Amino acid sequence: MAFKNRNKNYPLYETTKFADFREMVENAAEHFSDRTAFQYKTDPKQQEASKITFTECREFVRALSTELHSMNVADKKIALLGAASVDWFLSYISIMCVGAITVPIDKELSVSDIASIINTAGCEYVFFAADITDKMDDVCKEAPTVKHLISMCGEADGALPVTSLVTSGTEKLSSGDRSYFDYEIDNEALASIVFTSGTTGKGKGVMLSLKNICSDMEQGMYNFQITERTLFTLPPHHTFGSTVNFVGHFAQGCEIYISSGLRYIMEEINSFKPTHLILVPLFVETFYKRIIAAAEKSGQIKKLKSGIKLSNSLRKLGIDLRSKIFGESVLSKFGGELQMIICGGAALNQSIIDFFEGIGVIILNGYGITECAPLISCNRNECRKDGSVGLPIIGGKVKIDAPNEKGEGEICYRGPNVMLGYFENEEATREVIDEDGYFHTGDIGYVRELDGDQWLYITGRMKNLIILSNGKNVYPEEIECDIQGIRGVNEVVVYQGVHKNDPTKEVIVAEIYPDHEGLKAKGIDDLKAYFEGEIKRINGKNAPYKTIGRVKLRNEEFPKNTSRKITRFKIDKTVD
Repeated sequence: MAFKNRNKNYPLYETTKFADFREMVENAAEHFSDRTAFQYKTDPKQQEASKITFTECREFVRALSTELHSMNVADKKIALLGAASVDWFLSYISIMCVGAITVPIDKELSVSDIASIINTAGCEYVFFAADITDKMDDVCKEAPTVKHLISMCGEADGALPVTSLVTSGTEKLSSGDRSYFDYEIDNEALASIVFTSGTTGKGKGVMLSLKNICSDMEQGMYNFQITERTLFTLPPHHTFGSTVNFVGHFAQGCEIYISSGLRYIMEEINSFKPTHLILVPLFVETFYKRIIAAAEKSGQIKKLKSGIKLSNSLRKLGIDLRSKIFGESVLSKFGGELQMIICGGAALNQSIIDFFEGIGVIILNGYGITECAPLISCNRNECRKDGSVGLPIIGGKVKIDAPNEKGEGEICYRGPNVMLGYFENEEATREVIDEDGYFHTGDIGYVRELDGDQWLYITGRMKNLIILSNGKNVYPEEIECDIQGIRGVNEVVVYQGVHKNDPTKEVIVAEIYPDHEGLKAKGIDDLKAYFEGEIKRINGKNAPYKTIGRVKLRNEEFPKNTSRKITRFKIDKTVD
């Protein structure tokens, strides 16, 4: 499609400039004032969603920051525990407006793991939400550094309600307290420590400044244009959620509906009618499979496929009828107004991207990593390349370290969003940030220069790379993308298996979590034979050294972290 590869003279979008969070909040209230900033439900069964405007957000931040300043929290570490909420986000903002340091923590971690992070960071304060209340007594027993508890869920034993801090701060402001406005924010100082979840092992504490976070969104938003409404579905303690979905969208005046949880997402999409979504690939794949399953069940699958084929042909002639062809049959199930999905966090099969584009929803595939706050690159609204994770954000530069004959090597990135380093781990920091300031991502990929732009492509993760005894390199992610195209594959991980009796014997394994019910409904009873046949077909297309030698089936989904990434290091890789 011509629009898909538009490049020359494609202008940058407008962006909102802000050096720190105070400037961001004040600007947003000035420009968007009484526009709704957030919608949410304190109870999923609530009939109508509650709303808060950009002006009301500003008043909350001014008041909470003023009260926190009076508590002398500057330079103190403050943990944030809980699901995404307005109070979570505005507390996150307020804490960093007065020189304190946020430590967002995964609420799904065990008590011991939560306490370990709090102790490692030296957190003296903990802001916690209702969904973590039951753990707090045990957390405090194991975390002696904690001196103050602040509840984001109203009254709680032994804790100050955040609402009371806001009330006190409001009174101070009314009495002429100017500490919030007068405090000199150093946007290059440590502002947040994000402990990575680690899909391949134990995480590290990534130290980010406000310059890292704010520049990432200021510069990143030059590349793509968001729409007016989105749904927040991501864990807030990850930078994809906190930086891209919260900070980036708030700064641009986008209305955010905060989801009540996974089980409510489809209902929320239908009622809120988002115009774009921020998702990880697992959600996009699930939506795709749901559309296909519904079409098959209703006997409309051939009509759907022929409709996409017709639509694609017409678009080549400049005629776009996607809303008419798919509006009622498909798009209405997603609220009817969805235009775009911004996707990141893992690889997404190009065929799925093409499918959604075919029905009228463009997917902007991007790339980021916590250590870069996180956004590194993204495709643009009208400038996208198949298989690419897009162009580096403005002000950032990508290089490929030690490229092979194909130009593939480790992706390295330099820009104002690169972290300050790992918390209390200078050795690990030196290992990943070189003398030229490039962060070595641990991802393998290559760059292709097209029309004067550098397009980034990712091949796989260095930690997942399979190196055979003959020296050949196998990138599991490439094969996994092929296998995801097989009907009935819910999830798949490719790895080098370890033989119980002969550890020197090499075998590449494809471990699959099948759609048991869907395949049974199709009359496929012998799943092992079915998948072995499909894998044989894929083997025939690939180079011999990429041959899958063993197919393993599992009865439950793979273990995942809260950003819905498969934790590969937890998979048993032994084979008979």
